[in-house]
Amino acid sequence: MTFKRLKIAVYADGADKDAMIAEYKKGYVTGFTTNPSLMKKAGVKDYVSFAKEVVAAIPDLPLSFEVFGDDFETMEKEAKVISALGKNVFVKIPIMLTNGTSTVPLIKKLSDQGIQLNVTAIFTVGQVRATVDAFKPGSRNIVSVFAGRLADAGTDPIPVMKKTAKICRSKPGTMSLWASTRELFNIVEADRCKCDIITVPNSVLAKIPGMGTTPMEGSKNTVLTFAKDIKELGFSILG
Repeated sequence: MTFKRLKIAVYADGADKDAMIAEYKKGYVTGFTTNPSLMKKAGVKDYVSFAKEVVAAIPDLPLSFEVFGDDFETMEKEAKVISALGKNVFVKIPIMLTNGTSTVPLIKKLSDQGIQLNVTAIFTVGQVRATVDAFKPGSRNIVSVFAGRLADAGTDPIPVMKKTAKICRSKPGTMSLWASTRELFNIVEADRCKCDIITVPNSVLAKIPGMGTTPMEGSKNTVLTFAKDIKELGFSILG
C-alpha cells in the first residue's frame, strides 16, 4: 500500500508551531489537531497567542484546539473564543467532564450556535451515537475515537472504528477520526475502516516516505543498518 492510494485524510497531531508549519509545507497532511497534553509537551506558554499564530500560518486547513475548562459555563465561553479565531477552526470538547458527567448537552448547545466541534476522548460506540445525535443537521463536526488507546488496553479497535465510520456517515457533515495513532500501519487500518480522518504524530509522519517498501527491500535495509552499526562499533568477535 502506498500513501497516494489511501482515501483517508491525514492530520498532524502536535503543538510545536514550527513542526506544524514544517509538516504543512511538506504537503502530506490536510489538517492539524492539538490537545492540552501536547501543548504541555511543546512548552506552550500562552494558549491564545499560540492558536492565533498557528491560524495565521495555516489559514486554509482544518485546525482543532481544545477547551481547558471542566464545567459547562467555562467551556462554552472558551469555545466561543476558540471558534472566533478562524473559519477553519474546530473546537475540541471532551466527551465527559473529569467527574464523568457527559458533555452531550453542551455539545448540542454549541452545535446549535453554529460552532464547529471536534468531540474528543471517545472510546465507545454509545458515545459516538450520542455525540452524532447532538450535532445540528447540516453542521460540520469531527468525532475523535481513541483507537490507539483502545488497542493499548487490549481491545481490538477495528470493530469500533467501522461502526463509528458508519454512524458518522449517517449525518452529512460529520467526520469520523481515528485518534492516538501508534504506528504507520494504523493509517492503512483506518482507511480500511472507512474513517474520514486519522491524526498522526510527527514521529509516525516521518515514516510516510518509506510507505510501500517491499519486504525484500526492508530485509536488505535492515541488514545494511546492522552492517553500518557493526562498523561504527569497531568490535571484533574473533579478536
